[in-house]
Amino acid sequence: MNVPDAKRLKELEAENTRLKKLLAESMLESEITKEALRKKW
Repeated sequence: MNVPDAKRLKELEAENTRLKKLLAESMLESEITKEALRKKW
């Protein structure tokens, strides 16, 4: 693996981490909303 490949890999890993965090936050928000709706009824 050469230097540009390693750099690209590091960038992709950082983006992957960021996307996983966004997904987790979105899923959590969805669960909170569902829970709130369940309690209203």
